[in-house]
Formats: sequence, structure tokens, C-alpha cells
Amino acid sequence: MEEGFARAVEDGLKLTKRLVQSDGSVLPPPRPLAGMERDPAATGPLQHLLPAAPMAYAVVVDPGAVDNPDVPSYQPHVYGCLDPPALIPLQMREVDLRVDCAAVCAEVTVRARWWVHCLTRSRACDCRIVVPMGHQGSILGAEVTVGKRSYNTHIIDIEDNSAAKIAKPESGGLLKQELFSLTIQQVGGGEDIFATIRWSQKLLYDNGQFSVEIPFRFPQFVNPLPKFFMKKEKIQLTVNSGVSKEVLLQGTSHPLKERSRQGEKLSFLHEAVVENWSSKDFTFAYSVYSGDLSGGVLVQPSTLRDYDDRDMFCIFLLPGNNEKRKVFRKAVVFIIDTSGSMQGKPLENVKNGISTALSDLVQGDYFNIITFNDELRSFSSCLEKVNEKAIENAIKWMNLNFVAQGGTDIMHPLSEAMALLSNSHDALPQIYLVTDGSVDNERNICHTVKTQLMSRGSKSPRISTFGLGSYCNHYFLRMLASIGKGHYDAAFDTGSIEGRMLQWFQKASSTIVTNISIDAVKHIQEFEVDSEYIPDISAKYPMCVSGRYHGKLPETLTAKGLLADMSEISIELQVQHIKDIPLDKMLARQQMDLLTAKAWLSENKQLERKAVKLSIQNSIPSEYTRMVLLQTSLDKIDPAQQAKKKPTKQSSPDELSAAPLHGLTLGFGDVAATRENLITGFGDIKAREKFEIFQTAAGCCSRMADCCCCMCFINVCSKMNDQCAIVLTQACTALACLGCFECCSALCCGRAD
Repeated sequence: MEEGFARAVEDGLKLTKRLVQSDGSVLPPPRPLAGMERDPAATGPLQHLLPAAPMAYAVVVDPGAVDNPDVPSYQPHVYGCLDPPALIPLQMREVDLRVDCAAVCAEVTVRARWWVHCLTRSRACDCRIVVPMGHQGSILGAEVTVGKRSYNTHIIDIEDNSAAKIAKPESGGLLKQELFSLTIQQVGGGEDIFATIRWSQKLLYDNGQFSVEIPFRFPQFVNPLPKFFMKKEKIQLTVNSGVSKEVLLQGTSHPLKERSRQGEKLSFLHEAVVENWSSKDFTFAYSVYSGDLSGGVLVQPSTLRDYDDRDMFCIFLLPGNNEKRKVFRKAVVFIIDTSGSMQGKPLENVKNGISTALSDLVQGDYFNIITFNDELRSFSSCLEKVNEKAIENAIKWMNLNFVAQGGTDIMHPLSEAMALLSNSHDALPQIYLVTDGSVDNERNICHTVKTQLMSRGSKSPRISTFGLGSYCNHYFLRMLASIGKGHYDAAFDTGSIEGRMLQWFQKASSTIVTNISIDAVKHIQEFEVDSEYIPDISAKYPMCVSGRYHGKLPETLTAKGLLADMSEISIELQVQHIKDIPLDKMLARQQMDLLTAKAWLSENKQLERKAVKLSIQNSIPSEYTRMVLLQTSLDKIDPAQQAKKKPTKQSSPDELSAAPLHGLTLGFGDVAATRENLITGFGDIKAREKFEIFQTAAGCCSRMADCCCCMCFINVCSKMNDQCAIVLTQACTALACLGCFECCSALCCGRAD
């Protein structure tokens, strides 16, 4: 996807050489990023053409339509059409960024205005809006206005056929993880595109410091000439730490000015006329002064439109920066899927990740490695003590035994790992499962594991899961991690496997408090936590759980847990009621994933309907709903109102047309693809291409040739007389000419169907 997208943008930038400005000058060629500005993770010469900020592109099929809409100029005629179409980045006239941070999440809103500067006013083309979201970003909705047309994302129930009339062509979705797109059809040259896009994302946390990172690097070629447009850049930031501790600002990428500070809530603003749009991502970092464990409780009251009449809460615990705090000794068993679908980059990157994780273990820890496909292979028959020699032998063993072949069987290695951890040498037992496939008995696995863990009590193994690609059942893996009080993570492209695995392992292996309990049950009724169990506290990332309750919470709650030295700790949590920060939107994705996992495991229709209501209320897609793009027509309105996107009248519901958005859900795994060991569950690994043009050229002749073998054909030809051979040669030549003509037509102008 990335290479094809970048090449389409490169073709579009070449077409902009046809554009002439009002002063007679030609647009300057795009300036590539300087060496110090390049993304260190980027590879390839076209990486700088991929979107690193909200962007809009004109989808150009006919190059002859490319011209300045305000100052038409003489253009030489261009024959043919572009297949695939070129993407011309549109110039941006306005941008407004708003970020609301609370607990460990953030809601981001971007408002922008582009104009179709590259198309003559007598022509129209589709326009694509592409928005790269931040860390674990999840789309919350989008609104677009073009002239008298308005477009809105909308959530509809899959089972409700009367919700909207679904059109066949798709209008966007996820191009890849955390890269959202919308396609607006037939936008005229010189028209303005007003867009508002909202998404939620997780805050980054490192060594006691929170940070938010928003993709905000606009390329030089989206800047209109300053003599025609005054560029106003506006950034608003709100932070609610949620704890009654001093908030220390650690740095920001843009010159923010503090507007207000009220207890735990801070507000910042940056507004200025700029010469060029931002050339760097927006980042903001802060820390909460605390030498030890701390936390808080954020409460949001329910509303009339809420799917649940109970109030919402979010409990979070911060590990603090106490370097003397001990981490639990670990007894670790890695369970690695080595089925045939893991061949190539996936298995190689997993091996590198496991090697790095092994090097992070310290003396006093224990470990073992199990690979599974149709058979099991173990590095050792028992848990091995961590030392240099053992780690070196384990890496050599992985180099020999990490061979992708066979099928997938998950329960057998889980049982083997639990047997190994039955004697964990007074260390915290932990299982790390990595797989890219689905199996038939996943619900039975969850029930069996839950029974076994309950029988072992507080010393039960923690189970953390990591999913690779889109063929595994991520809800099964999330549920298994929730049952095992562990951590879940995933990678959907091969380039991110190693880094995401290392973060996942560090988070799960740096446990400082276990067996967390909250005393809220003493005070109120119907206190329900979204996750199956409250997870342990990690030194590498805050613990955050959400849920619902009835009643009135006291001013403070108490969290209790067990430290590494087996002593008990109590943490006082201040309850804070918030109204001006959309806590429900920030936590909606986390709540939806856990609720869907519960509904999948229990096969409970009531939980499915609850997930539908949560999805519709918070405008997030789910496995039981779909996100569509609704188009409505607007009456003539005042230009000032149009700029503020306040239409005076909308069309009737009968006039609504909806186009589906794809790739926004994961599904419940693909058992058939797992059985066949398909490896195309990653976005950056291409499936086998079908030679459609060859099939078109061959037509019925290829099907006729399939009816007889080559030897039979040779024998027939050897018995022909000269006249028959000449006739056959002439017929084959005529058919070949027709095939070539059909092939050229497909290449030049695309297939008619």
C-alpha cells in the first residue's frame, strides 16, 4: 500500500508542473525532506511522500483536466488516462488542532480547509482525505462540507436494514492501522473542502513522563502562496492529570502559552499567522510529581442519551519514579507460533524480538521457550536460570528451531507452559503467547484456562498475548490476557513487530504490584469493571480500568495490592467528577474491545446489543455495526455560515445515501486462512497477483487449450498437411492480434467493466 500510494503522489506532483500561477510563474518542484528531518523508521526514496499530517488529494484520472482554476492557461492536450490514478496533494488554507488529555487517553480534533487548486473549474474529480492518527488511534467520526453537499460518518446496526440505503462503492476506511481515509466524489475545480476529523489515542508513558504525539508534519507543497492567503495556525491543548499532585511541564514542539491552571486541569493555546504550515509533529510532555505509587478516579455522570444509566468511572494507578521499588522476579515461558504462515519476515522479526526480551531478563529470573505448530519443541525440559550462557544457548536454539511449517494448536503449548510453571521457584509465573492464527476451540481454551488459573489462586500464571496480522482472533487473545491478568498487544505490519513486541514484554515483565483490589464495593452497589480482572501494576506503564456503577462514591477510594517483598500496600485515590472533558469518547475504544470480547466468549445476544448501543452512542465502529459515510444536500446558505459549517436545512432521510467504510474492524479471526497457512494477514505483504490482463487477452482460447495436453496437440499438428497448417497459423495470428489489442486497451484506458 505504502509504495503504491507514494508513487501515485509522485505522479501527481509531476502533473502540477502544468499549473501556472496568476503572476505567470510555475509552481516550484517539491522539496524533499532534509536528512535531519527524515523519519528514522522510514525506508525507501518515496517515504517523504507518505502522509505525516492530515492531507487531502485530488484523484486525477484525466491529466488533461489539470489546470489552475482561477487563471486558466494554454495547456498541450494529453491523450490517455491514468491507471492507477495520480494523487495531487491539495493546498491547505486553514488548520485547527484541539487535544484533550485525561488519565492515559486523549481525544484529538482536527479542522482543516483545502481547495482544489489543480483542476479547471469546468471539471471535477474525486478527492481523498487521509488522516494519520497517533499511538493506537481509533476514529471517532468525520464531517466534510463541499459546496451544497455535506458528508458525515454514521454508525448503523448491521441487523437494521432500514437505517440507511447502502451504496455498493466504498468511500474510505483504514488504509492501514492508524491511517484513516475518506473519499469525496466529484469535487469541482476551485471548490473548498471543509473537514472535521476526530479520533482517540493512547498517551505515551516513559519513566514517569506522559506525552502525546500528533502527526502534524505538512509538506512544503501544500502551502499556498503567501501573497494570496494568510495562513492561521491554531492549537488548543487541555490536560487533566486526575491526581492532586503538581504537574511538571517537560516540553512541547510548538510555542504554547498557558491560559489557565485550575488544580489538576491545565489549558494551553497557540495561535499565530505563519509563513508555512507546521513541519514537525505536535508533541507535548508532562509528568506528575510523585516519588511513589499514586492514582485517581475520574467520574463522568450518565446522560439521557447514554446507553447505560449508570455513571462511568476510570481508575488509574501511576507507578511513580521510585527507583528503589522492586520488580517481581519472573519465571517466564515464551510460547511462539511457528506454523507455516509465519514464514519470512514475521518469524524473523519475532525471533529478534524474543532475543531482545531474553537479554532484558536479569539474574534471579527463570525462562523457557516453546515453539508450536503441529508439534511442540521446548528449549529445555524445565525452567532455566538466567545467565549469559543460558541466553546464548537459547538464541542458538531459536536460530535452529524457528522454522515455519505445519499447522496451529494453541491449547497444547498453554498446558505445557502451565505444567512448567507449577514450580516457579517463588517467582511470578508469566506466559507470553505469540501467534498469527485462529483455531476452532478458542472458547474452550478460555474456559479451560480460567478454571486452571482459579484453582491456583494468587500464584496463578499471568498470561500476556500478542497477535500478528489480521487472521488471528484478536478478541480471543484480548480475553485470554484479561483472564490471565496480563497484557495484550498486536502488530499488523511486519515492520512494527519487533518494536511493539519489546514494548509489550517490558510492560508485562516489570510488575511491581499484584492482586489489586478496590474498596468501592463497600460503598456502592452494581460496581462493574469492564475487564475480567484488574491487571497488575507495571513499572513501565500506568494501570487503567474503567466501568460503571450506581450510587454515590465517597471523596476517596483505596486500592490495595501486594508488593514484590510480599508486603501489602494501600494507595489513596481521590475521586474527581468531570464534565468538560469527553471521558466517554476517550475510553470508548477500550470499552468496546473488552465488551466485544465478552460477547464473543459468552455468545450472549444481550451483550451484543449492548455493544451496538455503545457503538452508536460514541460513533465508533464495532463487529456488530458498520460505519458509513452519509451524504446530504444543503440549501443555499450565507458564505459566513458555510465557513462555520452551520447548514440551514438538511435533506430528508429519504434522500440520504450511505457508502460503507472498510477495514475499521478486525473480525473474529480466520480459521480457514490459518488452516491453509496463508501469510497475507499483514498489510505490507502482498497476496499472489492474478494476471487479469493475460486472462483477458487469452479469453476462450486459453480454456480450449486447457482441454488437451501438449503432447496430444503436437501429435495432431504432426499429421496436418501444409494447407491446414497455413490456415491454423493465420487463425492463430488473427487471434493473437485481437488479444494484443484487448491487452493494450486494458493497459491504456482501463477495463470497461
